[in-house]
Amino acid sequence: MAAKNRIGILTGGGDVPGLNPVIKSVVYRSKEIGREVLGIRRGWEGLTHMNPALESDPNYVRPLTRENTRTIDRTGGTVLHTSRTNPRKMVESKVPLHISKEELKQLPFDGKYYDFTSIVLKNLEHLGIDCLVAIGGDDTLSFATVLDAKGFPVIAVPKTMDNDVQGTEYCIGFSTAITRAKELITRQRTTLGSHERIGIFRMFGRDAGFTALYTAYVTSSRCLIPEYPFDLDHVCKLLMEDKRANPSNYALVVVSEGAVWKDGSIVEVGEADAFGHRKKADIGHALGEEVKKRTKQEVMESDLTYDLRSGEPDAIDQLVAITFANVAADLIRDGVHGRLVGVQNGCYSQVPLKGLPTGARQVDVAKLYNVERYRPNYTSKIGAPLLFNRI
Repeated sequence: MAAKNRIGILTGGGDVPGLNPVIKSVVYRSKEIGREVLGIRRGWEGLTHMNPALESDPNYVRPLTRENTRTIDRTGGTVLHTSRTNPRKMVESKVPLHISKEELKQLPFDGKYYDFTSIVLKNLEHLGIDCLVAIGGDDTLSFATVLDAKGFPVIAVPKTMDNDVQGTEYCIGFSTAITRAKELITRQRTTLGSHERIGIFRMFGRDAGFTALYTAYVTSSRCLIPEYPFDLDHVCKLLMEDKRANPSNYALVVVSEGAVWKDGSIVEVGEADAFGHRKKADIGHALGEEVKKRTKQEVMESDLTYDLRSGEPDAIDQLVAITFANVAADLIRDGVHGRLVGVQNGCYSQVPLKGLPTGARQVDVAKLYNVERYRPNYTSKIGAPLLFNRI
Protein backbone atom coordinates (compact mmCIF):
# COMPACT_ATOMS: atom_id res chain seq x y z
CA MET A 1 0.00 0.00 0.00
CA ALA A 2 1.50 3.31 -1.02
CA ALA A 3 2.33 5.76 1.73
CA LYS A 4 -0.34 8.40 2.22
CA ASN A 5 -1.05 11.36 4.45
CA ARG A 6 -2.78 9.22 7.04
CA ILE A 7 -3.45 9.32 10.76
CA GLY A 8 -4.05 6.05 12.56
CA ILE A 9 -6.11 5.85 15.74
CA LEU A 10 -6.64 3.03 18.24
CA THR A 11 -8.07 2.38 21.70
CA GLY A 12 -6.48 -0.10 24.10
CA GLY A 13 -7.14 -1.56 27.54
CA GLY A 14 -10.48 -1.30 29.31
CA ASP A 15 -13.25 0.70 27.67
CA VAL A 16 -14.53 3.90 29.30
CA PRO A 17 -17.17 6.46 28.37
CA GLY A 18 -15.66 9.16 26.17
CA LEU A 19 -13.60 7.09 23.74
CA ASN A 20 -16.00 7.54 20.84
CA PRO A 21 -16.05 11.36 21.15
CA VAL A 22 -12.24 11.34 20.85
CA ILE A 23 -12.41 9.16 17.74
CA LYS A 24 -15.12 11.30 16.12
CA SER A 25 -13.37 14.59 16.91
CA VAL A 26 -10.03 13.37 15.56
CA VAL A 27 -11.78 12.35 12.33
CA TYR A 28 -13.65 15.64 11.95
CA ARG A 29 -10.62 17.79 12.70
CA SER A 30 -8.34 15.67 10.48
CA LYS A 31 -10.64 16.35 7.55
CA GLU A 32 -10.15 20.08 8.15
CA ILE A 33 -6.35 19.76 8.06
CA GLY A 34 -6.38 17.54 4.97
CA ARG A 35 -5.63 14.17 6.58
CA GLU A 36 -7.26 10.76 6.20
CA VAL A 37 -7.91 8.60 9.26
CA LEU A 38 -7.64 4.83 9.58
CA GLY A 39 -9.14 3.18 12.64
CA ILE A 40 -7.12 0.27 14.04
CA ARG A 41 -9.46 -2.27 15.62
CA ARG A 42 -8.82 -4.14 18.90
CA GLY A 43 -6.03 -1.93 20.17
CA TRP A 44 -2.43 -2.98 19.63
CA GLU A 45 -3.70 -6.38 18.44
CA GLY A 46 -4.75 -4.62 15.25
CA LEU A 47 -1.13 -3.81 14.47
CA THR A 48 0.31 -7.16 15.58
CA HIS A 49 -2.29 -9.39 13.93
CA MET A 50 -3.39 -7.62 10.75
CA ASN A 51 -2.51 -9.51 7.59
CA PRO A 52 -0.45 -7.28 5.26
CA ALA A 53 -1.25 -9.63 2.37
CA LEU A 54 -4.72 -8.08 2.42
CA GLU A 55 -4.90 -4.54 1.08
CA SER A 56 -7.00 -3.54 4.06
CA ASP A 57 -7.60 -6.33 6.59
CA PRO A 58 -11.29 -5.79 7.58
CA ASN A 59 -10.76 -7.57 10.87
CA TYR A 60 -8.31 -4.93 12.02
CA VAL A 61 -8.49 -1.87 9.77
CA ARG A 62 -11.44 0.46 9.30
CA PRO A 63 -11.38 3.69 7.28
CA LEU A 64 -13.03 6.45 9.32
CA THR A 65 -14.98 9.31 7.78
CA ARG A 66 -17.28 12.08 8.93
CA GLU A 67 -20.18 10.01 7.65
CA ASN A 68 -19.46 6.78 9.52
CA THR A 69 -18.51 8.53 12.79
CA ARG A 70 -21.29 11.13 12.82
CA THR A 71 -23.29 9.62 15.69
CA ILE A 72 -20.72 7.55 17.58
CA ASP A 73 -20.15 10.20 20.26
CA ARG A 74 -23.63 9.54 21.62
CA THR A 75 -22.72 6.11 22.94
CA GLY A 76 -20.20 4.62 25.33
CA GLY A 77 -17.52 2.02 24.70
CA THR A 78 -15.36 2.19 21.60
CA VAL A 79 -16.47 1.54 18.03
CA LEU A 80 -12.92 0.39 17.29
CA HIS A 81 -13.10 -2.23 20.05
CA THR A 82 -10.15 -2.93 22.31
CA SER A 83 -7.79 -5.51 23.77
CA ARG A 84 -5.00 -5.76 26.35
CA THR A 85 -2.39 -6.82 23.79
CA ASN A 86 1.23 -5.96 24.59
CA PRO A 87 3.28 -6.16 21.35
CA ARG A 88 6.50 -6.64 23.32
CA LYS A 89 5.13 -9.75 25.03
CA MET A 90 3.52 -12.07 22.50
CA VAL A 91 3.22 -15.70 23.61
CA GLU A 92 3.54 -18.33 20.90
CA SER A 93 -0.12 -19.39 21.25
CA LYS A 94 -1.20 -15.84 20.29
CA VAL A 95 1.06 -15.51 17.23
CA PRO A 96 -1.15 -14.91 14.14
CA LEU A 97 -1.25 -17.75 11.62
CA HIS A 98 0.02 -15.66 8.71
CA ILE A 99 3.40 -15.07 10.44
CA SER A 100 5.81 -17.61 8.95
CA LYS A 101 8.28 -19.58 11.04
CA GLU A 102 11.12 -17.85 9.22
CA GLU A 103 9.70 -14.41 10.10
CA LEU A 104 9.15 -15.50 13.69
CA LYS A 105 12.78 -16.55 14.04
CA GLN A 106 13.84 -13.00 13.20
CA LEU A 107 11.98 -11.55 16.17
CA PRO A 108 13.55 -11.01 19.62
CA PHE A 109 12.55 -13.89 21.91
CA ASP A 110 13.29 -14.27 25.63
CA GLY A 111 12.21 -17.90 25.90
CA LYS A 112 8.59 -17.04 26.63
CA TYR A 113 7.64 -13.90 24.73
CA TYR A 114 8.23 -12.61 21.21
CA ASP A 115 8.75 -8.87 20.70
CA PHE A 116 6.46 -7.76 17.86
CA THR A 117 7.64 -4.13 17.79
CA SER A 118 9.17 -4.53 14.33
CA ILE A 119 5.93 -6.11 13.06
CA VAL A 120 3.95 -3.12 14.32
CA LEU A 121 6.30 -0.68 12.59
CA LYS A 122 6.14 -2.69 9.36
CA ASN A 123 2.33 -2.72 9.44
CA LEU A 124 2.15 1.01 10.12
CA GLU A 125 4.34 1.59 7.06
CA HIS A 126 2.22 -0.79 4.99
CA LEU A 127 -0.93 1.14 5.92
CA GLY A 128 0.65 4.46 4.99
CA ILE A 129 0.15 5.81 8.51
CA ASP A 130 2.57 8.62 9.31
CA CYS A 131 1.22 9.47 12.79
CA LEU A 132 -0.65 7.36 15.33
CA VAL A 133 -3.10 8.56 17.98
CA ALA A 134 -3.08 6.01 20.79
CA ILE A 135 -5.85 6.30 23.40
CA GLY A 136 -5.31 4.31 26.56
CA GLY A 137 -4.14 4.00 30.12
CA ASP A 138 -0.71 3.40 31.57
CA ASP A 139 -0.28 -0.04 29.96
CA THR A 140 -1.49 0.88 26.48
CA LEU A 141 0.52 4.09 26.43
CA SER A 142 3.68 2.32 27.58
CA PHE A 143 3.94 0.84 24.09
CA ALA A 144 3.23 4.23 22.54
CA THR A 145 6.39 5.33 24.35
CA VAL A 146 8.26 2.42 22.73
CA LEU A 147 7.16 3.55 19.26
CA ASP A 148 8.17 7.11 20.08
CA ALA A 149 11.63 5.88 21.11
CA LYS A 150 11.87 4.08 17.76
CA GLY A 151 11.23 7.36 15.99
CA PHE A 152 7.62 6.74 14.93
CA PRO A 153 5.34 9.78 15.40
CA VAL A 154 2.82 9.16 18.20
CA ILE A 155 0.32 11.30 20.08
CA ALA A 156 -1.00 9.74 23.30
CA VAL A 157 -4.43 10.47 24.78
CA PRO A 158 -4.98 9.32 28.39
CA LYS A 159 -8.08 7.40 29.38
CA THR A 160 -8.88 5.45 32.52
CA MET A 161 -11.50 5.86 35.19
CA ASP A 162 -8.69 5.26 37.72
CA ASN A 163 -7.29 8.68 36.66
CA ASP A 164 -3.75 7.43 37.30
CA VAL A 165 -1.82 8.13 34.08
CA GLN A 166 1.42 10.01 34.72
CA GLY A 167 1.76 13.49 33.26
CA THR A 168 -1.89 14.53 33.48
CA GLU A 169 -4.36 15.47 36.20
CA TYR A 170 -7.29 14.11 34.22
CA CYS A 171 -8.02 11.01 32.16
CA ILE A 172 -11.10 10.39 30.01
CA GLY A 173 -13.65 8.24 31.86
CA PHE A 174 -12.95 9.57 35.35
CA SER A 175 -15.81 12.04 35.70
CA THR A 176 -18.39 9.59 34.37
CA ALA A 177 -17.17 6.95 36.83
CA ILE A 178 -17.70 9.33 39.76
CA THR A 179 -21.05 10.54 38.43
CA ARG A 180 -22.28 6.99 37.99
CA ALA A 181 -20.93 5.85 41.37
CA LYS A 182 -22.74 8.72 43.09
CA GLU A 183 -26.01 7.76 41.39
CA LEU A 184 -25.66 4.07 42.26
CA ILE A 185 -24.71 4.66 45.89
CA THR A 186 -27.50 7.21 46.36
CA ARG A 187 -29.98 4.70 44.92
CA GLN A 188 -28.78 1.90 47.17
CA ARG A 189 -29.01 4.00 50.34
CA THR A 190 -32.71 3.16 50.44
CA THR A 191 -31.96 -0.54 50.77
CA LEU A 192 -29.21 0.07 53.32
CA GLY A 193 -31.60 2.16 55.42
CA SER A 194 -34.53 -0.21 55.05
CA HIS A 195 -32.46 -3.12 56.35
CA GLU A 196 -30.18 -1.09 58.67
CA ARG A 197 -27.03 -2.54 57.11
CA ILE A 198 -23.44 -1.53 56.53
CA GLY A 199 -22.79 -1.00 52.81
CA ILE A 200 -19.46 -1.81 51.21
CA PHE A 201 -19.03 -0.47 47.68
CA ARG A 202 -16.11 -1.84 45.69
CA MET A 203 -14.82 -0.06 42.59
CA PHE A 204 -11.84 -0.06 40.28
CA GLY A 205 -8.52 1.39 41.43
CA ARG A 206 -5.80 -1.23 41.45
CA ASP A 207 -2.88 1.09 42.19
CA ALA A 208 -4.51 4.47 42.84
CA GLY A 209 -7.52 5.56 44.86
CA PHE A 210 -8.71 8.62 42.95
CA THR A 211 -12.06 7.12 41.93
CA ALA A 212 -12.91 5.94 45.44
CA LEU A 213 -11.66 9.20 46.98
CA TYR A 214 -13.73 11.50 44.79
CA THR A 215 -16.78 9.25 45.00
CA ALA A 216 -16.49 9.46 48.77
CA TYR A 217 -16.12 13.25 48.47
CA VAL A 218 -19.49 13.65 46.77
CA THR A 219 -21.34 10.98 48.79
CA SER A 220 -19.95 11.91 52.24
CA SER A 221 -18.64 8.37 52.65
CA ARG A 222 -15.66 6.72 54.25
CA CYS A 223 -13.15 5.46 51.69
CA LEU A 224 -10.25 3.01 51.65
CA ILE A 225 -7.52 3.47 49.05
CA PRO A 226 -4.39 1.57 47.91
CA GLU A 227 -2.07 4.38 48.99
CA TYR A 228 -2.81 3.95 52.71
CA PRO A 229 -3.19 0.49 54.34
CA PHE A 230 -6.15 0.63 56.70
CA ASP A 231 -6.73 -0.72 60.18
CA LEU A 232 -9.69 -3.12 60.26
CA ASP A 233 -10.67 -2.43 63.86
CA HIS A 234 -10.57 1.32 63.24
CA VAL A 235 -12.73 0.94 60.11
CA CYS A 236 -15.29 -1.04 62.11
CA LYS A 237 -15.27 1.57 64.89
CA LEU A 238 -15.90 4.41 62.43
CA LEU A 239 -18.67 2.52 60.65
CA MET A 240 -20.42 1.78 63.93
CA GLU A 241 -20.13 5.47 64.86
CA ASP A 242 -21.74 6.39 61.53
CA LYS A 243 -24.47 3.80 62.00
CA ARG A 244 -25.44 5.04 65.48
CA ALA A 245 -25.42 8.69 64.33
CA ASN A 246 -27.62 7.97 61.31
CA PRO A 247 -31.40 8.18 61.92
CA SER A 248 -31.81 5.37 59.37
CA ASN A 249 -29.17 3.28 61.21
CA TYR A 250 -26.91 2.47 58.28
CA ALA A 251 -23.32 3.23 57.27
CA LEU A 252 -21.27 2.86 54.12
CA VAL A 253 -17.69 2.76 52.88
CA VAL A 254 -16.23 3.01 49.37
CA VAL A 255 -13.21 0.78 48.75
CA SER A 256 -10.72 0.64 45.88
CA GLU A 257 -10.02 -2.82 44.50
CA GLY A 258 -6.34 -2.39 45.41
CA ALA A 259 -6.89 -1.35 49.03
CA VAL A 260 -5.27 -3.53 51.72
CA TRP A 261 -5.42 -3.64 55.49
CA LYS A 262 -2.48 -3.40 57.83
CA ASP A 263 -0.86 -6.73 58.67
CA GLY A 264 -2.88 -8.34 55.91
CA SER A 265 -2.86 -8.83 52.18
CA ILE A 266 -5.22 -9.42 49.30
CA VAL A 267 -4.06 -12.31 47.16
CA GLU A 268 -3.82 -12.13 43.40
CA VAL A 269 -5.64 -14.74 41.35
CA GLY A 270 -5.67 -16.05 37.77
CA GLU A 271 -3.11 -15.70 35.03
CA ALA A 272 -1.23 -12.47 34.44
CA ASP A 273 -2.33 -10.40 31.46
CA ALA A 274 0.03 -9.20 28.73
CA PHE A 275 1.23 -6.38 30.97
CA GLY A 276 1.94 -8.63 33.95
CA HIS A 277 -1.17 -7.84 36.00
CA ARG A 278 -3.14 -10.53 37.82
CA LYS A 279 -6.59 -9.87 39.24
CA LYS A 280 -6.79 -9.13 42.93
CA ALA A 281 -9.15 -11.18 45.06
CA ASP A 282 -12.37 -9.31 45.86
CA ILE A 283 -11.52 -6.78 48.60
CA GLY A 284 -15.21 -5.92 48.91
CA HIS A 285 -16.11 -9.46 49.89
CA ALA A 286 -13.05 -9.90 52.13
CA LEU A 287 -13.78 -6.63 53.93
CA GLY A 288 -17.46 -7.50 54.22
CA GLU A 289 -16.68 -10.79 55.95
CA GLU A 290 -14.34 -9.08 58.42
CA VAL A 291 -16.78 -6.24 59.17
CA LYS A 292 -19.62 -8.72 59.70
CA LYS A 293 -17.49 -10.81 62.05
CA ARG A 294 -16.20 -7.87 64.09
CA THR A 295 -19.36 -5.74 64.32
CA LYS A 296 -22.02 -8.48 64.34
CA GLN A 297 -23.97 -6.33 61.89
CA GLU A 298 -25.59 -7.24 58.59
CA VAL A 299 -23.47 -6.21 55.62
CA MET A 300 -24.42 -5.49 51.99
CA GLU A 301 -21.60 -5.79 49.45
CA SER A 302 -21.98 -4.07 46.09
CA ASP A 303 -19.51 -4.30 43.21
CA LEU A 304 -19.79 -1.12 41.14
CA THR A 305 -16.84 -1.77 38.85
CA TYR A 306 -18.30 -2.43 35.40
CA ASP A 307 -21.33 -0.19 35.95
CA LEU A 308 -18.93 2.75 36.16
CA ARG A 309 -17.33 2.14 32.76
CA SER A 310 -20.52 1.41 30.82
CA GLY A 311 -22.82 3.69 28.90
CA GLU A 312 -22.49 7.19 27.49
CA PRO A 313 -20.07 9.80 28.91
CA ASP A 314 -21.20 12.61 31.19
CA ALA A 315 -20.81 16.24 30.14
CA ILE A 316 -17.30 16.67 31.57
CA ASP A 317 -15.93 13.55 29.89
CA GLN A 318 -17.57 14.59 26.61
CA LEU A 319 -16.03 18.05 26.87
CA VAL A 320 -12.56 16.77 27.77
CA ALA A 321 -12.64 14.06 25.09
CA ILE A 322 -13.51 16.55 22.35
CA THR A 323 -10.80 18.95 23.54
CA PHE A 324 -8.10 16.28 23.89
CA ALA A 325 -8.85 15.19 20.33
CA ASN A 326 -8.54 18.72 18.99
CA VAL A 327 -5.30 19.35 20.88
CA ALA A 328 -3.95 16.10 19.38
CA ALA A 329 -4.98 17.26 15.89
CA ASP A 330 -3.30 20.64 16.46
CA LEU A 331 -0.06 18.88 17.37
CA ILE A 332 -0.24 16.68 14.27
CA ARG A 333 -0.95 19.70 12.08
CA ASP A 334 2.09 21.45 13.53
CA GLY A 335 4.36 18.42 13.05
CA VAL A 336 4.74 17.83 16.80
CA HIS A 337 4.78 14.24 18.05
CA GLY A 338 5.96 12.12 20.97
CA ARG A 339 3.51 13.96 23.22
CA LEU A 340 0.88 13.10 25.81
CA VAL A 341 -2.20 15.32 25.71
CA GLY A 342 -3.43 16.11 29.21
CA VAL A 343 -4.32 18.58 31.92
CA GLN A 344 -1.82 20.31 34.21
CA ASN A 345 -2.65 22.94 36.82
CA GLY A 346 -6.24 22.78 35.61
CA CYS A 347 -5.33 23.72 32.03
CA TYR A 348 -5.05 21.68 28.84
CA SER A 349 -1.45 20.79 28.12
CA GLN A 350 0.91 18.51 26.26
CA VAL A 351 4.05 16.92 27.67
CA PRO A 352 6.80 14.75 26.13
CA LEU A 353 6.25 11.02 26.38
CA LYS A 354 9.97 10.60 26.89
CA GLY A 355 10.89 10.97 30.53
CA LEU A 356 7.43 10.45 32.02
CA PRO A 357 7.59 8.50 35.30
CA THR A 358 6.62 4.83 35.06
CA GLY A 359 3.82 3.23 37.05
CA ALA A 360 0.55 4.70 38.23
CA ARG A 361 0.14 8.25 39.48
CA GLN A 362 -1.17 8.07 43.05
CA VAL A 363 -3.19 10.07 45.54
CA ASP A 364 -1.19 12.56 47.61
CA VAL A 365 -2.30 11.19 50.98
CA ALA A 366 -0.90 14.09 53.00
CA LYS A 367 -2.97 16.65 51.06
CA LEU A 368 -6.08 14.79 50.01
CA TYR A 369 -6.84 12.05 52.54
CA ASN A 370 -7.74 12.13 56.23
CA VAL A 371 -5.93 9.07 57.57
CA GLU A 372 -7.70 9.23 60.95
CA ARG A 373 -11.22 9.43 59.58
CA TYR A 374 -10.71 7.52 56.31
CA ARG A 375 -12.34 10.37 54.44
CA PRO A 376 -11.30 12.87 51.77
CA ASN A 377 -9.93 16.16 53.05
CA TYR A 378 -12.51 18.91 52.69
CA THR A 379 -10.44 21.73 54.16
CA SER A 380 -7.77 24.14 52.86
CA LYS A 381 -9.14 24.31 49.32
CA ILE A 382 -8.33 27.97 48.57
CA GLY A 383 -6.00 27.96 45.58
CA ALA A 384 -6.82 24.35 44.67
CA PRO A 385 -8.07 23.58 41.13
CA LEU A 386 -11.84 23.63 40.64
CA LEU A 387 -12.08 19.90 39.99
CA PHE A 388 -9.04 17.73 40.55
CA ASN A 389 -5.70 17.71 42.30
CA ARG A 390 -2.48 19.00 40.80
CA ILE A 391 0.25 16.67 39.61
